[in-house]
Amino acid sequence: MALLAQGSTVPSALVALMVFRGPAWACLFCFTSYEERVRICQIFAGVEGPELEKCQKAFITAFKGLLDIEINDYERNHLHDAFTQMTHSLQEMAMAQGSFKVAFPNAAKKMQEVIKKLKEVEACIPPCGVQEASRSFRCRGCYSDVCELSLDCPVQDLTVTRGQQAKFSCSVNFSLPKEEITYSWKFAGGVTGAPPRGETKLQVSFRKVLDWAPREAEMIESWRPSLGELLASSGALTPSNQCLLAAAAALASASATLVVCFRAMPLNAQRK
Repeated sequence: MALLAQGSTVPSALVALMVFRGPAWACLFCFTSYEERVRICQIFAGVEGPELEKCQKAFITAFKGLLDIEINDYERNHLHDAFTQMTHSLQEMAMAQGSFKVAFPNAAKKMQEVIKKLKEVEACIPPCGVQEASRSFRCRGCYSDVCELSLDCPVQDLTVTRGQQAKFSCSVNFSLPKEEITYSWKFAGGVTGAPPRGETKLQVSFRKVLDWAPREAEMIESWRPSLGELLASSGALTPSNQCLLAAAAALASASATLVVCFRAMPLNAQRK
C-alpha cells in the first residue's frame, strides 16, 4: 500500500502522457485500473524516476494489439477474470526481480490466446429486432453493442371478418432467450370502431328470427275461405261459375217453395 500511496504523487503530465500517447480505451484500460498498472510498474522500476516512465509506456505499448478487440458480450466476465489473473502474475514476476520488457509482451500474447478461445460474436440476422445473442463488447470504448437494425419489424396486415376471431403470431429468424418472454399487442384506437347501435340491435333481432322454431301450440291452422271470400277474389265470377251459381240459386229457390207449400197443407190432406 505504501507504493500505491507514493504513486499518487506522479505528476499529472505523466498521466496525460500515458493516456493520450497510448491506444485509448484498449482492452487493457477496460479491465485494469490506473492504480493497478502504476503499482505493477513501481514494483518493476521503483517508485519514481525515468525507469518508471519507461515501464508505463512499455506496459501500454505491449497491449496495442488488443485495441480493436470485439468479443461476445456473454464472455466479458471471463475476459475480466483473465486480466485479473494477469495482474497478479505480473506482480509476482516484478517481486521476483523480473524484467518488464519481457513480462509485458508475454502477458499480452497470453491474453490474445485467451481471447481466441472465447465464444465468437454471433452475426445479426436482418431485417429487425433486438438480438441479445448478437450483443458484443468492444474494447475500443469499453461498451456493449447490439445489432444496428431497426427495432420495429415491418407491419403485417391481417384481414378478419367482423365477429370472427383474429389469430396473431410472433416469429423471428434469430434465437430468443431461454427465459420466459412476454408479448404485448397494441391496437390503434378509433381506426376500426364498433358498429352503430341500431345495426347491433338489428343483428340481434335477425339472429333471434333465424333461431326461432314454432312450438306445437303456435302451429298455424289451415285456412278455409268462406263463400263471400271466394266471390270477392279476383277472377272468381267467370261465365261458367255464373251459370253454376244461377242453377244453385234456382234449385235453392225451388226447394224453399216446396218446403213452404208442404208446411201450408191441412193436416187431413196430409193424412190422405
